[in-house]
Amino acid sequence: MVDSEESAMQTNLAEFSTCEISDALIKLGSPHGGHIPDIHMLSPSDSTTRICGPAYTVQMVLGSDTTAPKLSTHFVDTAPEGSVVVINAPHAVKNAVWGGLMTAGAQSRGARGVIISGRCRDLAEHRAASFPVFARGHSTLGQSPFTRPSEVNVPLVIRPPDVSEEDFPAVQVSPGDWMVADEDGVVCIPAGLAEGVIALATKGREVDERCMQDIRAGKGIQATFKLHRGK
Repeated sequence: MVDSEESAMQTNLAEFSTCEISDALIKLGSPHGGHIPDIHMLSPSDSTTRICGPAYTVQMVLGSDTTAPKLSTHFVDTAPEGSVVVINAPHAVKNAVWGGLMTAGAQSRGARGVIISGRCRDLAEHRAASFPVFARGHSTLGQSPFTRPSEVNVPLVIRPPDVSEEDFPAVQVSPGDWMVADEDGVVCIPAGLAEGVIALATKGREVDERCMQDIRAGKGIQATFKLHRGK
């Protein structure tokens, strides 16, 4: 069950777009603004969809890896109500790590959606269920024999493919961190920063609204930014 404090936090964070949240995280010193690059909404078809919830993390490994831990229970069967499933798959694989049956299971458990650093399949089934799926791409191939789930509720280090750590730092997603995803992308909010993000995002929205009013009234962008943003 989702407790009242978590429910209130979820309601407050869900008011903000991923762009507003990234801006707030940058102001709080995050080097990447919480953004996990190149993950896009593949389901549902409604572009206004936004998901927000605490992360339930899943680490995938290569199917050939005999040394990594093995799960005794399917990871979907232990997804908490109200959570966002976050899956980290090996970079090089071309198979999906999420399909229509997993969406059915996650939806029945009350999960809010899934975010995949990797691929999914069965797009029509996710969309028919109106279940939010965010992924780097899609595939016709299932998990076996290419990958397997190894651990759940462990910290994930998600690196964008083909980008150095210097160019864009990896994002760490810990269990219980807040995940927000919409048509603009995916962000991770460390649990300890959530209240600060809400405060800064609220202030940022108020400033942007004043900027929009002035710009639409014909005032220049430079003058407007200087007036309201101080630069």
